[in-house]
Amino acid sequence: MIVEYIDAHKDRFGVEPICRDLQVAPSTYYAAKSRPPSARSLSDVATTAVIRTVHEKNFGVYGARKIHAELGRQGHPVARCTVQRLMRAAGLRGITRAKGPRTTIPGTGPDTRPDLVDREFTATGPDQLWVADITYCRTFSGWAYAAFVIDVFSRRVVGWQLSKSLRTDLALDALEMGIWTRQRTGHDLAGLTHHSDKGVQYLAIRYTQRLAEAGAVASVGSTGDSYDNALAEAFNSLFKAELVRNKGPWKNIDDLEIAVAEYIDWFNHRRLHGEIGLIPPVEHEDNYYRHHHAPTTVEASLPSLH
Repeated sequence: MIVEYIDAHKDRFGVEPICRDLQVAPSTYYAAKSRPPSARSLSDVATTAVIRTVHEKNFGVYGARKIHAELGRQGHPVARCTVQRLMRAAGLRGITRAKGPRTTIPGTGPDTRPDLVDREFTATGPDQLWVADITYCRTFSGWAYAAFVIDVFSRRVVGWQLSKSLRTDLALDALEMGIWTRQRTGHDLAGLTHHSDKGVQYLAIRYTQRLAEAGAVASVGSTGDSYDNALAEAFNSLFKAELVRNKGPWKNIDDLEIAVAEYIDWFNHRRLHGEIGLIPPVEHEDNYYRHHHAPTTVEASLPSLH
């Protein structure tokens, strides 16, 4: 640290005056400068370069915990405390989340759907429980709204859509993508529970009919507060922190839509999730199907019964 300080200020003040003020012998400084780099310093430089690459390739959102995990997955064993030290020295840090206003507009009609989740956001396999929610994004040309459908077991985003309005089509298009994503690979959605808040988009007849056609059962939070759909809102918080605020500002919805497509691809296939053992959602599902029955190619080619 002393050598670095002297190097940073010697052109202005000179080496000897700085050493005198710091009560360090100039010979000590010159000896340190002529000494070859230590093995640790060389290792730190190489490891820092790898850390920077991992950080940049993951939207710049990873903190030390996930950087450490990703280095291990890539065959670079290094202590977590070393990752923390090198990230701190390089000025690298993870993204922090902040809460924003909600976008739920309660439906005006009666809602007879039960709360089948009761704030227990757990599942033992894919397509047992999906959660859906809508969030907002600011662009220079106005507000954009994003709807997401997430599989609770793997945290995979199975469906999403962007729109300039909060019409039912926004949520319905995200649901359609989720249904298509699963049924095209032969997955049967019969018995699926689809959970949402009391938003008017999810109360719409077209939405509930589409769920019934797919064999899914609708569930809605009973008390109407954020905890009733906590997992979906947690994803929205991540999405806003990791993409919208981190990579913005956005010119218009077209620019944002391209970025969302890239983000969801990364989120599903490469982002490490602490809730599922610091692996990506798709890998978590693949691990599940290695030990459980998965649809065969013949099954996947059969037409849907719904």
